[in-house]
Amino acid sequence: MNPQQYCLDKTRGSGSSFFYAFLFLPEEKRRAMMALYAFCREVDDIADEVSDQQVALTKLGFWREELGRIFQDKPRHPVGKELNWARKHFPLDEELLLEILDGMLMDIQHLPILKSSDLSLYAYRVAGAVGLLSIEIFGYTERGSRNFATSLGEALQLTNILRDVSVDARLGRIYLAQDDRIRHKISDQAIKNGDMSGSLPELLKEYGDKAEAAYQQALDALPDADRESLRPSLVMAAIYHAYLKQLKAIHFDVWKQPVNILPIHKMWIAWRAWRYEKKAGKSRRPLRLDF
Repeated sequence: MNPQQYCLDKTRGSGSSFFYAFLFLPEEKRRAMMALYAFCREVDDIADEVSDQQVALTKLGFWREELGRIFQDKPRHPVGKELNWARKHFPLDEELLLEILDGMLMDIQHLPILKSSDLSLYAYRVAGAVGLLSIEIFGYTERGSRNFATSLGEALQLTNILRDVSVDARLGRIYLAQDDRIRHKISDQAIKNGDMSGSLPELLKEYGDKAEAAYQQALDALPDADRESLRPSLVMAAIYHAYLKQLKAIHFDVWKQPVNILPIHKMWIAWRAWRYEKKAGKSRRPLRLDF
């Protein structure tokens, strides 16, 4: 299998919401985004699926070395070869790719999220850095678009945390900051059990409000000049915002009712968001995420 097909299969097979935003891109941009996402998927799978910490660290070490080889034009892995192609066509920053690895390292080493600043750092590494790399592929002209990318990354990551909080807790990962849990007098066991009889619903709502605020902050930061080129980011935001709406509707009780968006519904949201934004430039429509 050639590297391009490998990345396509990796992205499509993941079931990620990102895939639906890529479909509307021109061929070269779509190929580069598939390479970037396949890289994220490869390293995320290490953190999620490799239970032996030493093995996980070794595998992550391979990718750190592979990034060095990519920027020396000597990649070995199929994803590395596609990323090498991508960085020759788009200005991808090696340091941002290393930030993603550092985010995965936080997971592998089970570093606790003690306070909000720890969570912000984690969100920047695993999502904000991806956003900054993505806009280099999509194209932008205004510096404010970087603020858009990092705020949107935070919004998407907070949505992920709320959607996956029950599964993550069973794996021993709690991304709700410890100082927030202490303030609400919530034990780790209460989160693992999904005990909604105490103040856990209030804490989850706080995080839902943080996510909503981050989406709005991203929209506020998006320069008009880059709205068209960053349309794929808005499509991704619309799909993830639909998850947040579902979470609010069930009062964040994913232990009782996990949220899910079927692929055909994701495609419908993506198409509607893309069509809306395609017309927006002519009619100066307001930015929106509900579709």
